Amino acid sequence: MKAMVLAAGKGTRLRPLTDNRPKCLMPLGGRPLIDWTLRWLRGVGVEECVINLHYLPDMVKGFVGDGERYGVRVRYSYEPKLLGTAGAVRKVADFFDEPFYVIYSDNFSQWDLLNLKNVSENHGAVATVAVHWREDVTQSGMVELDGDGRIVRLVEKPRPQDVTSHYVSAGFFYLDPGILKYIPEGQFCDFGFDVFPAMLKAEERLYAVKMDEPIIGVDTKETYEKANELAEKLKR
Repeated sequence: MKAMVLAAGKGTRLRPLTDNRPKCLMPLGGRPLIDWTLRWLRGVGVEECVINLHYLPDMVKGFVGDGERYGVRVRYSYEPKLLGTAGAVRKVADFFDEPFYVIYSDNFSQWDLLNLKNVSENHGAVATVAVHWREDVTQSGMVELDGDGRIVRLVEKPRPQDVTSHYVSAGFFYLDPGILKYIPEGQFCDFGFDVFPAMLKAEERLYAVKMDEPIIGVDTKETYEKANELAEKLKR
């Protein structure tokens, strides 16, 4: 099993907490967020992983190293200029010769990722997306599903009058390498804004799995505190 962890963000909204360290090294329950992520991936069978880097890259490399402590072979992809969530994957396309996970490293959860793999295999999906319920979806990627869990519509940050679903992307995907043809090389490209809508237009099979456990996006001081509380509970 392979995975890509997206960890290149600057953590601007978390400043000053991220003035001197990247967001993926923020401590949760006494452990850096990236530590939780890599142990989580290893727990579902991931043995090889790419981490993309941009802000303070040497700090991440210094902490994670080659991944030996996690039982995961880790390589890095440095982006002098940010390429977006999908562009980052396209940059290391040669790595993905089998279905793989993509994890947004600033979203904290310990939900069972094997749910994505199982649904993908059952439906022959090119992309399977973890989704969770949110009352206000206007600042998120709204995901509309049919009765079988197939994604029929995606809208990034919909206007209130355009809301037709309260499920949003969690930033955890299970993808077939066939998705790479929808990602242009060397360009900024985003899964929610660019890739998934193009795939829906081409009538590709995209499915969603509804999460039944907490997820917290660590992007503000308030959500960081909530994630830290959840991490402390998980430790106990």
